[in-house]
Amino acid sequence: MRYKSLIVAFGLLAAFSGPAFAGDKFITVQSTTSTQNSGLLDDLLPKFTDKTGIEVRVVAVGTGQAIKNAMNGDGDVLLVHAKAAEEKFVAEGFGVKRFDLMYNDFVVVGPAADPAKVGGMKDALAAFGKIAAAQAPFASRGDDSGTHKMELSLWKAAGVDVAAASGGWYRETGSGMGATLNAGVGMGAYVLTDRASWIAFKNKGDFRIQVEGDKSLFNQYGIILVNPQMHKNVKAEWGQAFVDWMLGQEGQSAIAAFQIDGQQLFFPNAQPGG
Repeated sequence: MRYKSLIVAFGLLAAFSGPAFAGDKFITVQSTTSTQNSGLLDDLLPKFTDKTGIEVRVVAVGTGQAIKNAMNGDGDVLLVHAKAAEEKFVAEGFGVKRFDLMYNDFVVVGPAADPAKVGGMKDALAAFGKIAAAQAPFASRGDDSGTHKMELSLWKAAGVDVAAASGGWYRETGSGMGATLNAGVGMGAYVLTDRASWIAFKNKGDFRIQVEGDKSLFNQYGIILVNPQMHKNVKAEWGQAFVDWMLGQEGQSAIAAFQIDGQQLFFPNAQPGG
């Protein structure tokens, strides 16, 4: 009789230790390394969870990979920064609707020695041209991220064939922003980075921002609910709740309030009503 009681007790324990007890109310957000590494999501998500009871699990990868993951149905919400690719994602039926969420900008950082003499420049294309002409080391993410897409568009506009320079002065890390910044500092190479990642980066050494302020370096982030008609596993109601919160007053205020060392990293710009 005692043995049967123990079985019942263990059975009840197992029942309350299962997924429902651990918390089944969660969504998966496919996002970029910059939103995670900067600390933004660590700051925002607990606020959303406290209000709704919905846990948010983040997959932080480059934008290109995040979009591929969402296309495969491996997520409920997409939060990335490559507007043309995001619009294509929606146009092909993988997303419900794209909304502007927030922005910051890209900057070119490099060593104090500044071998290409681009320090203080505000013309990104001219700066990229000078880096190529000097064959100064440049570390690229090379990972199809939003930052990598922006970088390649700048090289193309500057008339530089970086494929031909690959392995020489142009180095592709195939890594996220933090790892690429580390590699850049280690080899004394210029790096294109979003400003938030740079502010949050701890291993700056003698590196500093060399190029900034060009309108072409604007960095827009968007948020999209993955289309539940394309993937039945999408938690549309909870995912939409997250999208609405991020676009609403609470989310936008939380984005604006997030700072490191007194510096604002992201600037909310959601438009009411989309």
